[in-house]
Amino acid sequence: MSIDPPEETTLIANSVLANKIKRVAKNDGSTDNIIYNANCFTIQLPVTVTVNGIVLTITEISNYEDLEDLLDEFDDDDDIVEITFPITIILADFTRIEVNSLGELEDYADDCNGENEEDDDIECIDFVYPVTASVFNSNNEIIATLTFNSDNELYDFIDDLDEDDLVGFDFPISIIISDGSEIVVNNFNELEQAIDNYEDDCDEDDDYDYNDDDCDDCTTSGFESILTNCADWTVEELELDDVDLEDQYVDYIFSFESNGTITVTNNGNTIAGTWSTSGTGNNISFNINIPDLTDFNRSWILHEIEQESGETEFELQAGDDELVFKSDSCN
Repeated sequence: MSIDPPEETTLIANSVLANKIKRVAKNDGSTDNIIYNANCFTIQLPVTVTVNGIVLTITEISNYEDLEDLLDEFDDDDDIVEITFPITIILADFTRIEVNSLGELEDYADDCNGENEEDDDIECIDFVYPVTASVFNSNNEIIATLTFNSDNELYDFIDDLDEDDLVGFDFPISIIISDGSEIVVNNFNELEQAIDNYEDDCDEDDDYDYNDDDCDDCTTSGFESILTNCADWTVEELELDDVDLEDQYVDYIFSFESNGTITVTNNGNTIAGTWSTSGTGNNISFNINIPDLTDFNRSWILHEIEQESGETEFELQAGDDELVFKSDSCN
């Protein structure tokens, strides 16, 4: 059957747009840096690791949080992730390679770009699957209609196109950008424009600090609501200049009021101060000023909020200093 595909819905092999689509679909090697620091490949799941003497089998991405909990459990341990070999690594182009030792893994990692160095994959955009495509030959004849359900399938398809092949997507399709919004595109021109607009619109998180994104979804309003709706905050941890000070504040009870004031009680004594917040996400500042408790006075960065049954904690950081408050009395 001969059909003349509209130009705005036609993709040509090795074109600028075809390469951009491949870059969006590439395997993001930084997603599992908590296991091993390499940005150009991921480790195929399941994988078994040992941390601080505890064996953990990671079967899905959500288990990375279990690994992070093990790494964060103590401050005075080694936090070395020991991988049980053999494993399979998945390269950016989805090639799978068996690796039998740490030495082999290090050899492959040597080929990766370093921490936060520019790489080829576009991580700020994701395709919404399924995506359906028709393939035309140079005579404008449909030779195949295919449906893709993953980045791997789409990448392989674009990568294997012949020079004479023309591709038409079944538009509209949708993409998801870094803030979670879904954008509908109606042709290849709109798709290329969307990629150009949003490809650099996020922190690709190509670093080796697994702890630096724990507050991606934090907001000042949400944090303030937790502060003021929970009562009887206590100091779970306070470390300044590598010295643990929480034992000095065992009997101190903190109340954060909605008007920006702090009331601290200790053995019948009352101490007053102020608090304020600013920023978004992983850059929310929490400013504490208690004139009579100078250990707390600084502009902290909100690092993480943990809410479990009957208990809420939030962790603050200022450089290498850490402060953790806990409350068992939340509305």
